[in-house]
Amino acid sequence: MTDPQPFKIEVASRVERLPSYLFGRINALMYQKRRAGSDVIDMGMGNPSDPPADEVIDKLVEAARDPDNHGYIQSIGILNLRREVASKYVRRHGVRLDPESQVVVCLGSKEGFSHMCLALMGPGDTAIVPSPSYPAHVYGVALASGNVIALEVADSEKFLSNIAYVCQHLYPKPKLVVLNYPHNPSAVTVDPEFFVEVVKLARRYGFMVLSDLAYGDIGFEGYQPPSFLSAPGALDLGVEFTTMSKGYNMAGWRVGFACGNAEMLKALSTVKAYYDYGMFLPIQVAAIVALRHTDAAVEAQSQIYEGRRNVLCDGLKRLGWDITVPRAGMFVWAKIPPRWTRQMDSVQLAMKLLEEGDVVVSPGGGFGAAGEGYLRMSLVENENRLRQALRQIGRCLGPEPNAGVQPPRMEGMPSPPVESPIPQNDPG
Repeated sequence: MTDPQPFKIEVASRVERLPSYLFGRINALMYQKRRAGSDVIDMGMGNPSDPPADEVIDKLVEAARDPDNHGYIQSIGILNLRREVASKYVRRHGVRLDPESQVVVCLGSKEGFSHMCLALMGPGDTAIVPSPSYPAHVYGVALASGNVIALEVADSEKFLSNIAYVCQHLYPKPKLVVLNYPHNPSAVTVDPEFFVEVVKLARRYGFMVLSDLAYGDIGFEGYQPPSFLSAPGALDLGVEFTTMSKGYNMAGWRVGFACGNAEMLKALSTVKAYYDYGMFLPIQVAAIVALRHTDAAVEAQSQIYEGRRNVLCDGLKRLGWDITVPRAGMFVWAKIPPRWTRQMDSVQLAMKLLEEGDVVVSPGGGFGAAGEGYLRMSLVENENRLRQALRQIGRCLGPEPNAGVQPPRMEGMPSPPVESPIPQNDPG
């Protein structure tokens, strides 16, 4: 008897459209080297290495021991947690939200964003996203069968003018504009006036706005990342996503929030009702404690990141790198020295640093064509580990000809060519 033909599995075209996992090569080599005993310093992912506040962990344990806290929960989150989120928006941004209709609890902001794309986008719809691009912003739209137009984010005024240009010349007009400040990966920031202009454009051209404020808790030297929702009229046409992953060190807990327009959130809630049964109740209870009682710890964590930023940026400058010092977020967007860009692309350089220097960084090319020529370095390692990473980078690549010359600190960043990239995936 002959063997039957192998059964053929045909996956959906939306899955086939996704690119191969570029960062997988780097991660596989990192794990291999660590298994072999190498002390690899990981500055690739924005995965906080510090723990949450003790009282938050204590409340999680206490709530988990309650036998009544282990059942299904409504997918939009318990009301007391939504009230606490609304209180934070008043405290931090001066924005008043109705916790009943204008706040939804998400399983991390990434889940909320992706499900919101399913709720708003469909075949033929177009979204504008920042470039270089955090992969979820592109693939959340793509998995919802939407089209992506990626616009350079480096120059804020140019970004706004490019949005207007696309809206004037594309038919049908874009349905959605995605914002992400502080920006991942480039660390570009904006001031509140930027969002006022976005609202004006949204009213003029009829698009909705999704604002990703994932790094809103981490600002340096007095800078507080503003909320899109603080702009007059923003609640009429947009939703903002926040998370407790960064400032609260609760990345693995998957606690995020969607706040803003009630109709958009109603659509998100409908999608979520079909996809999940809500967040584990003890996590929600612990999140309430974190939001209510740990503002000082969040501020202290921001200062820790500022110290790490200073160590990394100062060290790279001493090695001769041209560095724009970020004023918020968890990343340094490091421009690769010209002598290396002439020899290899960002992926090859990242592999070289890992293979020969035992340092993991994210290649800018993994965030689309506009990211080529840069490396993203996260601030999750402590200052001593960062100093060690700098020594290993120096030994691996050597100093630049201008090493020791300290360029001035500047806001903004140089503008790479306008591109419409489809970036590779990245968990950070």
